[in-house]
Amino acid sequence: MSITELTQSQGTRRPWVDDPYARALRTGRGPLFLRRSDGWLLPLDVERWCAAPDATDTALLRRCQGPVLDIGCGPGRLVAALTAYGHGALGVDVSPAAVARTRGAGGAVLHRSVFDRLPAEGSWGTALLADGNIGIGGDPHALLLRIRELLAPAGRLLVEAAPYDVDERLTVRVEDARGRHGSDFPWARLGTRALLAAAADTGWSPAERWEADGRPFVDLRRCAPPDQL
Repeated sequence: MSITELTQSQGTRRPWVDDPYARALRTGRGPLFLRRSDGWLLPLDVERWCAAPDATDTALLRRCQGPVLDIGCGPGRLVAALTAYGHGALGVDVSPAAVARTRGAGGAVLHRSVFDRLPAEGSWGTALLADGNIGIGGDPHALLLRIRELLAPAGRLLVEAAPYDVDERLTVRVEDARGRHGSDFPWARLGTRALLAAAADTGWSPAERWEADGRPFVDLRRCAPPDQL
């Protein structure tokens, strides 16, 4: 069951769909936060997401090979840049506002969850999990297993980890500076050490690690099937 299907079955509003997230993407401005149930706030970098790719993004995109699937593409800066480079690229996102902005930027995008049926399963050359998207669904192991199904055997998964040593499964909501918020949804945050542990558990091995502008990344490749580990 996808995140979207789960929240619909529970009769709640879907995460990332309702204001204030949609409003922030339409305007390209924050402030916007993830709020945990205990009141903790994580600022979301809306302005960077809605801008053109920076040097750190560009270094990430240069590592892409073959057709690229950007999972949780948001406003589509990476999909649009890959398309401009002449690369085959597709974004997927559950937010209609994100889908609209990606299309407006010239990127191909589908309004659906990574856990839904996707085109060309098993043949993508690269999958991207940028901007903390290893947290999608609140279960990194399930997400990493799903991406194994999407990539070609020699494909690569490029993941951005949290910039500190963290390994959290939590419930959050999107909130703006005026306290307006969407519904609760599951999320996760993994630093590089936790990401590598989850990757090893799900049949991935690191091919490269790097950091730029305080943002850590890992290039993962499929190794033994999880049931053989």
